[in-house]
Amino acid sequence: MAHVDAGKTTLSEALLYRSGALRQLGRVDHQNAFLDTDPIERERGITIFSKQAVLPLGETVITLLDTPGHVDFSSEAERTMGVLDYAVLVINGSDGVQGHTMTLWRLLKRYGVPVFLFVNKMDLSGTDRAALLKDLRAKLDDGCVDVGDGTDDAWQEEAAMADETAMETYLEEGKLSDAFLTGLVAERKLFPCCFGSALKLEGVDRLLDCLDRYTRQKAAPAAFGARVFKIARDGQGNRLTYLKITGGGLKVKTLLTGPSGAWEEKVDQIRIYSGEKFQAVERAEPGMVCAVTGLSRTKPGEGLGFEPQGEEPALEPVLACQVLLPEGQDPYTAMAKLRQLEEEDPQLRLVWNEQLREIHLQLMGQIQLEVLRRLALERFGLALSFGPGSIVYRETIAAPVEGVGHYEPLRHYAEVHLLLEPLPRGSGLRFGTVCPEDTLEGRWQRLILTHLAEKAHLGVLTGSPITDLSITLTAGRAHEKHTEGGDFRQATYRAVRQGLMAAESILLEPWYDFRLELPGEAVGRAMSDLQRMGGEVEAPEQSGAETVLTGAAPVAGLGDYAQEVTAYTRGKGRLSCSFRGYAPCGNQAEVVKAAGYDPERDLENPADSVFCAHGAGYVVKWDEVPAMAHVSSGVELAPEEEAPDAVPSGGTRRSWTGGLEEDKELQAIFERTYGKVKREAFRPAPKPARTSLDGEKYRILERERGPEYLLVDGYNIIFAWEELKAVAQDNLDAARQTLMDLLSNYQGFRKCEVILVFDAYKVPGSTREVSRYHNIHVVYTKEAETADAYIEKTTFELGKQKHRVRVATSDGAEQLIILGHGALRLSASIFRQEVEQTMGQISAILDRNNRRARTTPVRCAMDRAIAKKKGAGPS
Repeated sequence: MAHVDAGKTTLSEALLYRSGALRQLGRVDHQNAFLDTDPIERERGITIFSKQAVLPLGETVITLLDTPGHVDFSSEAERTMGVLDYAVLVINGSDGVQGHTMTLWRLLKRYGVPVFLFVNKMDLSGTDRAALLKDLRAKLDDGCVDVGDGTDDAWQEEAAMADETAMETYLEEGKLSDAFLTGLVAERKLFPCCFGSALKLEGVDRLLDCLDRYTRQKAAPAAFGARVFKIARDGQGNRLTYLKITGGGLKVKTLLTGPSGAWEEKVDQIRIYSGEKFQAVERAEPGMVCAVTGLSRTKPGEGLGFEPQGEEPALEPVLACQVLLPEGQDPYTAMAKLRQLEEEDPQLRLVWNEQLREIHLQLMGQIQLEVLRRLALERFGLALSFGPGSIVYRETIAAPVEGVGHYEPLRHYAEVHLLLEPLPRGSGLRFGTVCPEDTLEGRWQRLILTHLAEKAHLGVLTGSPITDLSITLTAGRAHEKHTEGGDFRQATYRAVRQGLMAAESILLEPWYDFRLELPGEAVGRAMSDLQRMGGEVEAPEQSGAETVLTGAAPVAGLGDYAQEVTAYTRGKGRLSCSFRGYAPCGNQAEVVKAAGYDPERDLENPADSVFCAHGAGYVVKWDEVPAMAHVSSGVELAPEEEAPDAVPSGGTRRSWTGGLEEDKELQAIFERTYGKVKREAFRPAPKPARTSLDGEKYRILERERGPEYLLVDGYNIIFAWEELKAVAQDNLDAARQTLMDLLSNYQGFRKCEVILVFDAYKVPGSTREVSRYHNIHVVYTKEAETADAYIEKTTFELGKQKHRVRVATSDGAEQLIILGHGALRLSASIFRQEVEQTMGQISAILDRNNRRARTTPVRCAMDRAIAKKKGAGPS
């Protein structure tokens, strides 16, 4: 992976050549590179589609994926990250770390991919190895270490600085073993850096040596699992599903099942590609990347077998335009053909406007538009042109609001109540439920969640898609005889829309991070332009004879600015951009007025509801619907005088302060841990309501139910939390003990019944064991019983007894099942936030009682517990 023109494909070519996979070394500028197989790529000299090659390396076989570097095709690079064991990030030695390099680095961190770095083009004049390494450490990570040319191990002293245990080992033994270094790389604590010139084959052998010595294949379970990352078509038009086998194996003619049983199809052929050529095999083993024919309904990011569904991509299309078809071309036929291209590139989004019978397109940039025009002509004979470009906006809300939807024509019935809450920027959409099954059956609740996820819900300012929202089902009602599935679709859509109409909406616009290199005399003009755009500009930096400006600005201003830079610098200036995310629009009123969107005239997205009286249905305006609702949602918006305690940055408030008895129990926990605490008279804080962005508070009215239960899928949490996962690699017992200690403190503060479940289904002859560890229950399942099965059974039994049940797991299938039992879902990441917030509140209580703080808030208690299990002692 790399910024455009860093030499990524040239390095791939060099690696294949030096490993013996290629007999002749190709070059991008000669249009004979092994991996640039498409004619468009060879003409332009850039990679557009990710390519695969087999790289033999001694006893190891590596699958090499060469990805695009241009920002217009960065979504292609992001899709491959979900299947990577390791990444090689290529840096242009003459430019250093650039804007898109930082984007790739953040994505690699998000996907948890270990990274090797290759600093290319070191043969050019003006490159400084020491200065580049300093830049890498400052902008990427302190763990970036120059591994030299391989003639000595002097670099290991720098590598030992990446970890406390590594330093102790190095001081004792004078060196670090390959296995130890491999572990540091896998944990993303060490990032080996090689320097050289791929074109001249300098430093390539050292990179191959590092890949051979400091990588390891991940352990694969016996059950089948695979991750889809790409859809393509071969020269004969056959649909290819590219996937990585993560467990078990895959044979030809195997019947595969889609997520949630959505489809069943057989594998016709398994291909292992290397460049344009492929080898057909009968079976693909774990770790292999293969292309499969016979599957027509797969999508990039899908998990097959035990693999959960992938995360939503971080990169989003930022430009939009109308597709202009040739005269006489049927738009429906053209749309069906263009859907194939959308399938291959999910960030190329087609939108059909039924009223205008027009096709609109959302994409990343102008070069992607040119490639689309060429592909449509070559594949389908469609000579496309495009209308003027515009910006892809998003919408969100400023404060929590309740949305109500009612759909009751004659012999139909459904009512839905939703709580819409704003989330931090970049969060996307999240759906959940707190509706008890005694109010609405689980099957209807699952149907409502499906309807929430199946559609791109539009905002009410410009009709742009909504984002950064949590939508929670709070109540609903069905009729025993008259309710059908489609009724809840209508009620759900109307509830979302009604809530948006009642809320204060915010228009969001896309922003770019930019790097602008230009002569000194043009700096004033550039800074003036960027400030006029509403951008943020850092202090200018000198880079030789040029001045470098970095910062961020709206896409609306930077869209065509590269051409303007070329004009006023007479070709000496260069602008590079990378997608940053969405932020509130600086000229919202102007954009909304120009859009001319009237939400009440949008017949495909109605906010009004349908009620029934005297044997006929009638429409009720959206602002009158809540007063006519048939059920109470339990959500009450009420102003409060005092603001609650601050929420830690990036967190979501999910905790509460208990009464005096709970505080006494908490004090006892601290005294057992730290000794007697001398304190002043203690007054418990009042129970706060949850708070919206504008200071207004709301609370969900509590129903009379039994005590709250929390079930934790032990191994799922251990291997989802990076710190516990690192402990488990060395000592699984220590990881279990650490989790038990954390949950004991959590239970003491939260006052819920905690049941920690560990999987023992593969242990021959084992029987179910339930033990009491301090104040929590620990369950080891019996032989042939999984933790999932125990949790599903327990949630069902507890739900029947009217207990409030929550389950902490990131197992997608398990989450759906426990949701059907009326339990609340907690992903591993959300549960981690709760535990961290609990630790922070514990530290706050210590401070209020005049005890000298022993750790920094929030995470140090967890980190200290984990460090002890590693044997590192308190930090």
